[in-house]
Amino acid sequence: MGERFLRLIDGGLTSPADASEVRDVWAFQAECVGAFVSTWVVRGFSPTTIRCYASLLERVLDRFDRAVWQLEPSDVDAMLRDLLTAGRAAGTRRQYLQMLRAFHGFVQARYAPQVRALYGIPVGDPLDRYNRLRHISDGSPALQPPTAERLTDFFAFARAHLATTSDYAAAARDYALLRTLYHSGVRVSELVRLDSCDVHPQLGPSGKLHVRFGKAANTSGPRPRWTPLLDGLDRILAWYRSDIRPLFPDSAPLFCDSRGEALKPETVRDRLARLVQLEGRPSPERFTPHALRRACATHHYEQGMDLIAVQQLLGHHHIASTMAYVKPSHTFVEDAWRRATRTAVAGLAGRAPGRN
Repeated sequence: MGERFLRLIDGGLTSPADASEVRDVWAFQAECVGAFVSTWVVRGFSPTTIRCYASLLERVLDRFDRAVWQLEPSDVDAMLRDLLTAGRAAGTRRQYLQMLRAFHGFVQARYAPQVRALYGIPVGDPLDRYNRLRHISDGSPALQPPTAERLTDFFAFARAHLATTSDYAAAARDYALLRTLYHSGVRVSELVRLDSCDVHPQLGPSGKLHVRFGKAANTSGPRPRWTPLLDGLDRILAWYRSDIRPLFPDSAPLFCDSRGEALKPETVRDRLARLVQLEGRPSPERFTPHALRRACATHHYEQGMDLIAVQQLLGHHHIASTMAYVKPSHTFVEDAWRRATRTAVAGLAGRAPGRN
């Protein structure tokens, strides 16, 4: 579709013209896109979010050789099949589908009468329950997050690596940011947008992180939240801010590069991959930054944190998303049974003297 897509430049947002003035299908859809993007502006989305959403919408519409109101379920099925064949992750396919659903709903709600007047057809409904993607997991070991013992060993290695590395500042920064990913459960995209001012050690029992740019869902815009500094993360960040951050240029980002600029998500993933490779563990024991987020959810749940509290920690809008993240160990049921049994036995033993 390319050039048919409305180019989003300053002053380039317009509303669809009157039905009598618009005949070309692609021109009308481009103007609908402009009106759709303008709703993000009035809803207060940041310029960065708008650019990301606009880029995604362009890629979605570029998949079809017809306007959105002409699409049929088979067209959506073909898009999802092509994405799957291309090796796109389930999350990416879901983003495509959510953006298509949002734009199609916008056109249907606001411009269905104009579409019928111009082209003599109703706005079709290509999205049904058969092409709705779901969060499905097969429970394979590859999808299990690293265990608490595995991460204890990894962070011990990363800490020892500080004494031998030639770039102490970068290694110490990496150690602090990886501990932040694990203990706070923030996403990589949220981590790299943290500023030093977002650390509030005076709030709560151990301090909090202000995640101002929490991940959006269904084009809703960023969702800020407060994340507590758990499991000693308050001490780690205090050390980092007092001893390590001053080794980098004076700038706003909490975790920055040698020029003082915020790290890119790709940089964080690459740094972790190199460190894990240096550790020398076999491939099944290696993990990604997102696996640290899953490990955070799983380990807190295994330790007894309520699922709603885990949901709030991760910043999920739906509890179902949190349930998909929590992957307890294969002995979780047995471990829970043993704890319950010990508690019951201890309770009976405590009441026994009272009955004698």
